[in-house]
Amino acid sequence: MEDKIAVFWFRRDLRLEDNVALHHALNSGFKVLPIFIFDEEIINTLPKQDARITFIYKSLKEIDNQLKTIGSSLRVLKGEPLEIWDKLVLDYKVKKVFFNKDYEPYALKRDESVKALLKSKGIETHTYKDQVIFEADEVLKANQTPYTVYTPYKNQWLKQFDVDKHVKLFDCQEFKSNFVSVNINFPKLVSIGFEESSIKVKPYSLDDLVQYDAVRDFPALDKTSHLSPYLRFGLVSIRQVVKHAFNTNAVFLSELIWREFFMQILFNFPKVVTQNFKPKYDAVIWRNDPTDFKKWCAGQTGYPLVDAGMRQLNQTGYMHNRVRMITAGFLCKHLLIDWRWGEAYFAEKLLDFELASNNGNWQWAAGTGCDAAPYFRIFNPTTQIQKFDKNLEYIKKWVPEFQELTYPKPIINHKEARERCLKVYREALN
Repeated sequence: MEDKIAVFWFRRDLRLEDNVALHHALNSGFKVLPIFIFDEEIINTLPKQDARITFIYKSLKEIDNQLKTIGSSLRVLKGEPLEIWDKLVLDYKVKKVFFNKDYEPYALKRDESVKALLKSKGIETHTYKDQVIFEADEVLKANQTPYTVYTPYKNQWLKQFDVDKHVKLFDCQEFKSNFVSVNINFPKLVSIGFEESSIKVKPYSLDDLVQYDAVRDFPALDKTSHLSPYLRFGLVSIRQVVKHAFNTNAVFLSELIWREFFMQILFNFPKVVTQNFKPKYDAVIWRNDPTDFKKWCAGQTGYPLVDAGMRQLNQTGYMHNRVRMITAGFLCKHLLIDWRWGEAYFAEKLLDFELASNNGNWQWAAGTGCDAAPYFRIFNPTTQIQKFDKNLEYIKKWVPEFQELTYPKPIINHKEARERCLKVYREALN
């Protein structure tokens, strides 16, 4: 092991290509030790066969395999990050630490603690923007306050975007000889406290983006990119995805801008994690019936499109975006169950769970968010079938018994549910 080294900390950027902080680490003048920490604050609440942990683990294994071809290794650690860093700087002569920024409330607090620890030991910390094109304070209104409505945010985002400036490649391959020469055994998944999940992450594809806006709303076609888990954990560079979208399909680019919109909302208004963005909705009296919630979770509401979505989620970790809107709206408005219940369930099940987008979209569905569907917009789950699954292909796949006597009756009549929802919301807002 070389005397003085730099450490690169993998987090939401599990790739060796076009990685900003890694690029700078490899150009720091020190040999680079790459590490990953399974943060016990995050993983201790997860089930033993969590599909996302399996995905992360296999992604790290692939990185380690690539590093071993050049005589290096990835050091995988598990524990409380501050304690791990305290020990790590005793094991190695660390001069500099590099990592890409994370903008979630817990991550911000954790990273400040790590930076303070490293500073106390005379170690430089260098952090970089990598998972977004624009950070939380880079797209602002003329009065330097954050946008809270998507369309003007998007317009300003596009106005500031320069395809040559913002999607340049941060090469890491040219400097791969700058990793430390070390052979570290890669841990078994069981030693981290998990078992391999049977749920698999689908390969992503950007090949059909030209047709994206024409086919994206039809769940039976399954023509979305399946990119989101890869983007969530940084197996792909947002810069390269945005560049491709910018040159291919404006609607897909808009979806990527929604991602950054919700990230800056979470950063600037961290209260949204547990509170309504619009305080006036605090007065909504949720029914929060646990039996209804259990039926919704299990895909047993008697509404085939809602049930198909929930069963797809439970069995695969995926749910088509159009169906996410329908199932979320149904929980909040038909059943009058607090959006936080649904958000937590999606957080447990979704392969692509990402706090800002999950929170933003749930508050959108409930009408409580910054740029939300109005409370009186209530999807009819039956007419949605005519619009998006008229041949019943998606429903037949996930709810094969929907035309049989064994299939449950609707949990509530749509007309009655709509009237009840409007009454509850109106009373809360008056």
